[in-house]
This record gives sequence, structure tokens and C-alpha cells, in this order.
Amino acid sequence: MSSSTTQTLHLERLPKSGALVIPGRLDLPHLHHLERIFAGRKITWLIEESSQHEPSLRAFLEKSNSGAMFSAGDSAPAAAGTQLKAFLANGGVLIYVPGGAKPRLGSACHIQSSHLKTLTSFGLPVLPIAIDCPRESHLITESPASLPPAIFCIGKLLNESEVSLANYQQNLFEAFEEAYATRPIFKSSLTTVLVQGLKRNAKCRVLDGSDDSELTYHKVLAVAIAFSKVIKEETNKPRVAIILPPGKAGLIANLAVLLAGKTPINLNFTAGHDSIKSSMRQSGVDRYITADPFVRKVSSFPWPPNRDIIFIERILPSLKQQVVKWALITKIMPTKALTLLLNTNKRRGDDEATLLFTSGSAGEPKGVVLNHRNVLGNVCQFATRLGLPKGSAILGSLPLFHSFGCTVTLWFPVIEGIDLVTYPSPLETKRLAELIALHQIKILLATPTFLRGYMKRIDPAQLASLQYVITGAEKLPQSLADAFEQKFGMRPQEGYGLTETSPVTNVNLPEPEVAPGITPLPSSRNGSVGQLIPGLAIKLTDPATNESVPLDKQGIIWFKGPNVFNGYLDNPTKSAEVLVDGWFRTGDVGRVDEDGFLYIEGRISRFSKIAGEMVPHETVEAAINKVLELDSESERKIAIVGVPDEQKGEAILLLSTIAGPAHEQECIDLRYKLLDLGLPSLWCPKQIIPVAEIPVLASGKLDIKGCEMLAKKAE
Repeated sequence: MSSSTTQTLHLERLPKSGALVIPGRLDLPHLHHLERIFAGRKITWLIEESSQHEPSLRAFLEKSNSGAMFSAGDSAPAAAGTQLKAFLANGGVLIYVPGGAKPRLGSACHIQSSHLKTLTSFGLPVLPIAIDCPRESHLITESPASLPPAIFCIGKLLNESEVSLANYQQNLFEAFEEAYATRPIFKSSLTTVLVQGLKRNAKCRVLDGSDDSELTYHKVLAVAIAFSKVIKEETNKPRVAIILPPGKAGLIANLAVLLAGKTPINLNFTAGHDSIKSSMRQSGVDRYITADPFVRKVSSFPWPPNRDIIFIERILPSLKQQVVKWALITKIMPTKALTLLLNTNKRRGDDEATLLFTSGSAGEPKGVVLNHRNVLGNVCQFATRLGLPKGSAILGSLPLFHSFGCTVTLWFPVIEGIDLVTYPSPLETKRLAELIALHQIKILLATPTFLRGYMKRIDPAQLASLQYVITGAEKLPQSLADAFEQKFGMRPQEGYGLTETSPVTNVNLPEPEVAPGITPLPSSRNGSVGQLIPGLAIKLTDPATNESVPLDKQGIIWFKGPNVFNGYLDNPTKSAEVLVDGWFRTGDVGRVDEDGFLYIEGRISRFSKIAGEMVPHETVEAAINKVLELDSESERKIAIVGVPDEQKGEAILLLSTIAGPAHEQECIDLRYKLLDLGLPSLWCPKQIIPVAEIPVLASGKLDIKGCEMLAKKAE
């Protein structure tokens, strides 16, 4: 089918019997396409009486003489459904026409939850239909004319007994994922798209805050091509390790490795020796790109012999003539010809693009293979949801061995044409604030741990240019969000993601401005990690039985989408434990509310099963922080750890940096305070263990393995 035509997936799912059809969105061209899909059947347009519609759509509905009305505030929707059932006779279809509600770009659902509640309470069979519009949400390297105006995906019919708002949401997300997955960009090569981005955005810059130097993307491309030739000569191995902080050297090194037709491996230089050596061994690398000053700075790193190290600052000066040559070639040569010359399409789609290692917070690090589809998918998803204006700048201070630092603050700005301001450490907030003010940065990505640094000695005027402050990697305490908003006039928005999802899956964003008469759908909700990014499906399962549970009930979170990885490096057993039919089992427990916001209730590894009951560690920690009036703006002072218990299967212990000598009495006092707060008796810590500090990883996440070791040592 031509890319200029609207496409339809799964026509075989159309029921022969009548149904209430609820499309996720419906503009006038979409409405006409639905007429063609249901040609030969009686169509009745269903409209909520208070909804506003776009003028041309309203004019069509007024002329159609085939409509029915309902009220979202109807106190007896089942009775209304009985009346509407007549329209489904002889295979007739009721098609709901959503009103003028405005969600974030790329959203699967454009319907107010109050309307959905009523629609799913009629007692009628419901057919969800997802509509993706690639021309509205694409990478700037893509030509909109080459994309279909819309992709329809028919969902699975929900019979009367299955219909609920939560089941509709899940079915719509799954259908939208199928539609989104057909985008041609996902079969492309990350390397090709990066070259396209660097060419298109040649005047954009990477500004290195460590020495105030800058390079245009045009120069970055020329240097990376010249350096890639050296890498090809240095090794025949398929992967090359990179040990560098965020900066122009880190960007050039990663690009050069890709242009050499190899996979960049950004090693975690903050991890323990055993974890680092494990990552080296698993990746099979024999060359390591770094810089002399960094070797001296990170002297504790288990550096390989010098013969295996490529010192970037020694190599680049010798490539001046090659850089000049490639600068001229890349300037005059058309993009398509350049990508052919560089053979950038050699690896694409499901081929390996980058290899990252998990933090090892719960054991030996696992190699997460992200393919070209994964990275391009997540860049497209994140760029669509964020919608940064041209000329924006983003701060890149998160480590490159972290998937967020790799995808969002490395590849995303290069592809989308955003200035990248880098700094080697996310902890030096004084300097970071200076860079934000100097370069008028629009978006700050941080963890709550790093965000606390801005609270201490930063002038609010320095952060005035920020439009988005987004946190991840750990839970954002509401008290910290409140304090940050009070000081800087902007509320931090919590997001969520995992290395295995490239990484972003959810994000809260400030509410958008909308035109008069348009109902804005919510973009943020305190306590949640935000709505799903475009093209991602979600389902939940019971932790004990693995049976499916509705999205509005607590369960293990599973994701499916173009950003979901295909498996761990050389570890089919671990891969099979978390991947089933393209669905990834996160190990986190959560639920989804009526507006599509995901709430993380805890990690399954951070639950204890006590006397058959699942006890969430994070909930207990939040209660303890509250009763002890601990300041969430400062460093972590407590942590809950589960240990085996002969009587109840498991018990929970409290690691505390503030515990005094009378631990037994403290534990009794804490128990009464928690009981007064309403916490169940089973959830109260059995013992308090005093520690000097709570183990935390470089990313700001709790070091679960380190906490468990402290608990075992104390026992």
C-alpha cells in the first residue's frame, strides 16, 4: 500500500455483530475512513451532548441525520445503554465521536476519562480502534510526505462482560503499539539517522562546559568519520569500549565507533571492580577509548594495558588533514550519497546498536543489547512527547553508561537538532546552574539525588530558562518536588524507564496551553511517573499467580513497543525469564489510573512476602520518613531490607543512619508510631540496624545488593 494513503491493520477483527466503536481519536478524514471500513452497515454517530467539535466535523455530523446523544454525567448509564442497543441490530455500529479534547502529541487516547467511564458503562460490546498519525509525530530527519497520514489498527472486541475503562485502555494501547510499530524509520540504521541529523543540523553545537569549548555538529561529523578509520584499523572485534564522561570527546567516540561499523560499550567507571571486569569480559572488547586526564582522575578503575587503550586526545591532533577533507566532503556531498559512501546501512533494524550493562544493584551486571530499532524508537517517542521548539538547548551531564545519558542526552539532541551543553558530573550543581543560565538551557534531566544539590546554594534566577525539569532512576519525594517548586517556580516532573526499554517509558510534563473551547487532557499527576510515551503498550499480572489483572489493579508491569529490547547478552535463560511474545516483564509493581497515569508501587525485589502478604518496602520507608520527620531533601537516611524468617517466611529490617544505642526500645517506639499512622502490624520492621551510611549507586538508586550485605553482616 502506498505510504501516502491511510493504512488499516487487522480488518479481520471487525465483528459481524453490532458494536459500540470507540476510536482513540477522530478527525474528519478519519471519520470518512471509518465510513469506508464499515461500508454496507448502518452507522450511527454517537456524541456526548456537551462536547465541542471542530467546525468541519460538526457540519458533517449535522448533515448526516444519523446521530445519537448521551450525557457523560448520566447517573444511569446502563439504562441509556439499553436504549442505544437498538442501533446495534443487524450488525449496525455506534461510532463514538470524541469532542475537542487536547492531549499531548502522539497520545493514543484523546477522550476525557469522564466520557470513557460512561461509554464503558453502557453494557454494550466495545470495539477499540487506535489511530496513529505519523505526519504529526516523526523525527525531523523524516519527510512527512513519505509517511501515511494515518494508520488505523482495529483492536480486539470486548464483549459485554469484559468491558471496563481499564480493559478499554489496555486494548487501545496494544492496538496503538501495533500501528506505531509499522513506521519505516524503525527498520533504519541509527548510524544513518545520526549522519542525517548532523548534516541537517550542521550549525547546532555541542558546548563542553568543562573547558567552554564548542564544536558545530558539522565539525563533530567530520572528526568522528576521521576517527572511525583509526578504530577500524585498531581492532577486528565487533565492539569497542568507551570510558569517558559526558563531553565532546564522549560524543565523538560514540559516533566514531558506530561509523566504524561497531558497537559502542560505555563502561560504568563508578561500579566496583568485579562488576567492571564482568562487563569487560562479557562484551569481549580488546580496545578502550579514553583520555589521559580521565585515566589519572579515575585511578581506581581496573585499566587495561596501555597497548589496548586508544587515547582520544593523542589521536585527534594527528587527524587534522583528514578532518579538513571530511569537513569538505560532508558539506558538499548530498546526505544519501554520504551515507552510501560511509556504508552506514550495514547494520540496522534488529542489529545491535549499543550494549549497556545494568547497575548490578541486585547481582552481577547483565548486558542489555539495544538494537537500532530500540534507540530510534525511543528517540522518536521521547521527542514527540517532549515537543521542544527549534533552537532549544539540553543539558547533558548524566553518565553515558546510563541509558538515559546515552539515548536522551546524546542521540536525541543530535538527531532532533538541539544544542547539547555537556558537563562531566551531575553533582557539581553550582557549575551546572551557571551553564543553564549562560546557554539558556530549556530542559534539565536529573535524579532526585542530584536535584537536591540545586536546593542548597543556587540562585533561582539561574534556572529561569528551564521549561522542563524531569527526574528518573528513583522515586521523586513530593516534599522535594514542593520545595523545588517553591524555590524555583517550576515543579519537577517524574518520569520512568529501564535500561531494557532504551530507557524512557513514561513521563509527566507541564500542562500545555490550549486554545479557547478546547478541553486540555491532563499531562501530569503528582505521585505518578506519567503517561505512556507513544507506541508503548502495557499490561499487568498478579505477582503470585502470573494471571492478568486489570490496569487499575496492582500488578507486575509488562511493556511492549519498539523501544523494548530483544534480550540480554549471551544469556537466553535470563532473557526467557523477562521476555514473552515481545512483552518485557519489568519486575516493578504498579497500576494505571483512569487518565492513563502509571503509579509505581515498588519493585518486586523490594517486596517481602510475610505470612502470605506482599509488603512493599518503599511504602514502609515513606511511612517511616513521615513519622520520624526525616528531610527528603537531604541524603537517604533509612532503607528497608527483607531477610528470611523461619516463622513467617520473611521479615523486614530497617537500616538507619540515625539509630541510637537502644535499638530495641527504638524499634518498639517506631512500631507504635507506624501503627498510629495506620500501617499494618506485619509491615513494621522487626529490627533496626544502625549503619554509617545507606549504600547508593552512582545513578542515585538504592544499592539493594549493598543493603542486603549490611543486613546479613549485622545478623
